[in-house]
Amino acid sequence: MIIAAVPVKDLENAKQRLVSILTPAERGELACAMLRDVLKALATAAPDLVWVVTREPAVAAIARTLGAEPLTEAENRGHTAAVAFAQAEASSRGASVFLTVPGDVPRVTADELTQLVAAAIPGKPVFVPSRSGHGTNGVALAPPDTMTLRFGEPSFKNHLAAARRLGLTPRVLDLPGLALDIDAPDDLVTLLDQDTSTETGQLLHRWLNTSGQTEVRSRLASIAANPRPTGPLR
Repeated sequence: MIIAAVPVKDLENAKQRLVSILTPAERGELACAMLRDVLKALATAAPDLVWVVTREPAVAAIARTLGAEPLTEAENRGHTAAVAFAQAEASSRGASVFLTVPGDVPRVTADELTQLVAAAIPGKPVFVPSRSGHGTNGVALAPPDTMTLRFGEPSFKNHLAAARRLGLTPRVLDLPGLALDIDAPDDLVTLLDQDTSTETGQLLHRWLNTSGQTEVRSRLASIAANPRPTGPLR
């Protein structure tokens, strides 16, 4: 059995690094759009079970609508704890492969997720770096309890080192859609340049082009006209 887990924090505190350009309501709308894009890709890739790890009722509702199952934490303890919770549950259910991706990678494709699952074999955990190379945007383990995962920069380097200390042979997949996590204003510019097909891309273009979103449009247009160098991500 293949189980995928997508940790999602509460919408009220979503995307704090975008506070300077988006209101709380806009950040919540963006987070929901990104999650729907991720879950649609997972649904096409068709693992046996998809969990969304969350305590947020609105997020749980999105999960159910798109064929995923909410996995409710007792409290919001962060990304690492959410993944560990899902790993333990996957192990208890006898899963052969456990994969986890974040909910803010709207460009991920079903083909990339299929590649991630196919690469996971015992003794060889698979890691997908973020666009910066500092973070970890995808993991596949066979079995789920192969190793402990800890997120937060520089998690990609740390995961490779931790795997080797355990005598494992980590494998790295470079998957451009999965690598693009939307954390900072410049990530929005990158997405605008690349994407009109996903729900997230369509939302950003709607903000740019709809008269009712004048303030958002001016903020995004300003960023697009004056992009800053991309800093470290996840």
